[in-house]
Amino acid sequence: MKNKAVLQLTFFSLFCGVVLLGCTSIRVAGDVQKGRMQLMHGDPKVALIHFQSAAQLQPDYLLNFTLLNQGIWTYVGRAYYATERLPEARQALEKARSRYDEDHLARIYLGLVLRRDGDSNQGLKELEAGLRGLNGWFEYVHHNVREGHFWDPGRAIRGEIDRGLQLIASGNADWEGLTKSAEWIGHKTEMEIDLVARDMYRDETESDDDGCADC
Repeated sequence: MKNKAVLQLTFFSLFCGVVLLGCTSIRVAGDVQKGRMQLMHGDPKVALIHFQSAAQLQPDYLLNFTLLNQGIWTYVGRAYYATERLPEARQALEKARSRYDEDHLARIYLGLVLRRDGDSNQGLKELEAGLRGLNGWFEYVHHNVREGHFWDPGRAIRGEIDRGLQLIASGNADWEGLTKSAEWIGHKTEMEIDLVARDMYRDETESDDDGCADC
């Protein structure tokens, strides 16, 4: 009987853990979505509150409802950057880069932070690496993933990346221009996540309607 009670207690504990994990994941996803909306269209200070909440609950969170994965610390860093809190932004973005090497937006924003913090050389290196990485990601997805044609279909983002890389390669870095360009790329790429989801949904809905034309 004692062993049975222990097994029952163990099972109950595991069950509660799974339930709590599920609730935590839902809460984190909700905080991230609220933060994204505020970062793109609202108040970055409010966005920061949501991102910090998500980071405390799940510090290894990666955006998992889209092909373009970003870590939660990238979002924390971007919100700090948008609120002019550069030391905190640098710390968060360096943490993001150390946790997930393919988080290209983390490197782009880290480059901007480093430059504004007085380290222009390293900032330029990080910015260039981030731009090249993001451009490579778009190209890979476009040519190798079934839904890749939904991403940057008019090549506006990749075109802006190309212009930034050409400016860096020229050796005459116009930091004001590069900063505006990189911020636009970051904002537009973030918006692209939702545009792709919208367009994929429309495409699937239209396909379903066509398939049932003779139902």
